[in-house]
Amino acid sequence: MTDAEKSSRLPGFFRLSADERLDAVSKFSGVPRRELVALESPDGLPQSVASCMSENVVGRYSLPVAFATNFRVNTQDYIVPMVIEEPSVVAAASFAARLLRAGPGITATSTAPIMIGQIHFPEPPPEPVLENVIEEQREVLERVLNRNHPRLIAAGGGYRGARVRRLVDPKGRPLAVVHIHVDVRDAMGANAVNSMAEAAAPLLEDWTGCRVGLRILSNLPIHRRVKVEGRVALKEGGGTHAIDPAEAARIVEASWFAETDPYRAVTANKGIMNGIDAVLLATGQDFRAVEAAAHAFAAYEGRYTALAQWRIEDDHLVGRMDIPLALGTVGGVTKVHPAVRANFKVLGLTEAQPFSELVAAVGLAQNLAATRALASEGIQRGHMRLHARNFAMQAGASETEVPQVVAAMLAQGRHDQAAADLALLQLRGEAQD
Repeated sequence: MTDAEKSSRLPGFFRLSADERLDAVSKFSGVPRRELVALESPDGLPQSVASCMSENVVGRYSLPVAFATNFRVNTQDYIVPMVIEEPSVVAAASFAARLLRAGPGITATSTAPIMIGQIHFPEPPPEPVLENVIEEQREVLERVLNRNHPRLIAAGGGYRGARVRRLVDPKGRPLAVVHIHVDVRDAMGANAVNSMAEAAAPLLEDWTGCRVGLRILSNLPIHRRVKVEGRVALKEGGGTHAIDPAEAARIVEASWFAETDPYRAVTANKGIMNGIDAVLLATGQDFRAVEAAAHAFAAYEGRYTALAQWRIEDDHLVGRMDIPLALGTVGGVTKVHPAVRANFKVLGLTEAQPFSELVAAVGLAQNLAATRALASEGIQRGHMRLHARNFAMQAGASETEVPQVVAAMLAQGRHDQAAADLALLQLRGEAQD
């Protein structure tokens, strides 16, 4: 199956058994079923590997591995792996991706993967000593900093220059920071940037006669960004790839609320990160760094606001988001964790930039789904409907009984523990008259 023939539009995917879903994922991705075994096996992460990944290891902790369907990003279809315990996240992402898949689907562009290393001068030289040194020694810096990274240079990355930031600390004392910019290509980049910052520090000390304090990567990759845009046609009554104009107007209204009020914005942004983090966990990324960067960027202009914005333009509901994303397809656990390797095979992505564009697209879709639910039926109804399975399991239902208990609960219009308990008793013929 060629990429042009692939379609992530898989109606009824949620009704399939786990085995049938993996078969569908295998058929879509072209990855043989045997190579996806890590996604279904409790031994997907062997103890021998786990013991080498962390300290004081005693075992492994499992979370569900799911796939969101319907995604089309820059004309390419994807089935997206997500690791999360919250069923509404996967369902919502798939629903919104279906709305957004018309034409090219969600469109995304990304900048070059430039990361920042910081070299801190607690007692800086007067202006413009540092600034002049950076300019005068730029060729020396480039040669020295690139010297120990031949693989990165061969891949087209490396040192890309520096700048000086002058700051004042809380006690009114001046300090300075030299930012080195490094193109890290398909890596997240922490190791390369940290080693370059450490290599630059003694040079800068010698050239200025001033002591260097910290030298460390910044997790605010302001130059490594993804912009995404999604469009849904307006149509009375909505539809598979359309949304009702009145519903769209409520989504825009909710967007303005999130853009205005930080109390609402942090919840809206948390919803975006629900989708992004789930993909990052499935693909072995540093989700803590991405979270920190996203929230810092939301406040970058001095006021915390929403990352995504929705407007009505040309008879469409249009959503846009700009977000910093430092992701990698090489290094870390991407080549070590069997499930991570399998998920990347399903995605068919080996480069960091298209991977980042897909991840940002998931965040935008998640935001649309959550905002739509809030602006229409309210978030709790959908949440409780999806949590009916949890109530059924807590009642003691077996794997085969859970769907029947959930169906009985939904038929009654109830989504609480008491309803699950009663439905299970009735299913087993144990209910009291």
